[in-house]
Amino acid sequence: MPFSGTSADHPTPRVGVQLHPQHCDLGELRAAWRAADDLGADSIWVWDHFVPHTGDPEGRHYECWSLLSAMAVETRRAAIGSLVTCTAYRNPHLLADQARTVDLLSGGRLVLGVGAGWFEQEHLEYGYPFPGPGARIDAFEAAVTAIRERLGRLNPGPAGPLPLLIGGGGAKRTLAAVARFADLWNWYGWEAGDPVEEFRSRSRLLDEWCERVGRDPREIGRTVMIDAPQTGLAREFAAAGATEIIVSVPGPFDLAPLRELLGVRDASAAR
Repeated sequence: MPFSGTSADHPTPRVGVQLHPQHCDLGELRAAWRAADDLGADSIWVWDHFVPHTGDPEGRHYECWSLLSAMAVETRRAAIGSLVTCTAYRNPHLLADQARTVDLLSGGRLVLGVGAGWFEQEHLEYGYPFPGPGARIDAFEAAVTAIRERLGRLNPGPAGPLPLLIGGGGAKRTLAAVARFADLWNWYGWEAGDPVEEFRSRSRLLDEWCERVGRDPREIGRTVMIDAPQTGLAREFAAAGATEIIVSVPGPFDLAPLRELLGVRDASAAR
């Protein structure tokens, strides 16, 4: 399964789904990821938060890495991953060990998605400090370095390639970190006036950072997360360089948007 390359290398983007692990019961969530796998999704994701960040703040919510362990053994073909894990409240060495173990459980299908964190409430709720943006990205870069080092020391090592995905679009620090460390970059801009053009602009900035650090930009896959009303933009995102389009689906997990994107993918592949 390809995890990198530009749209020129992979003219038919992969299709994924992010399932919101909130405001649902575990049976619904498990049924949704099994159904997505059966439908042929290329990737299935959950987020890494501790409390709901939409809807009722006291509503049901489930922890990311416990879910990924179950997903690893209940799915068969799709890549699975965290979109994204916040390194600010995850010891990087322990996170590397968790990721390696889940990757082994999945038969080598895990993508390790990481980010610097943004949701202040959950940091405070669970007793973690929430420094300013500069300090968070400093800590994030140190965490990514530690993760990569620890993965190289674990015995046994991961079963698969265990790609590293970095989420975010910060023009100065985040995209620079993507250029240095990542196999995949995830962008979302639901509130952007023109999300396709904003993605294209950020992707060009990533290319510039790759040039500065001596990295071939074609080594980095460009993933886009959209919500259901944006599925009609799939072809435009692909033309702008997206190598994977991930639709974000809340409970009760109507997978119609995923089916729509899979139809676009399969029709494109047939041409």
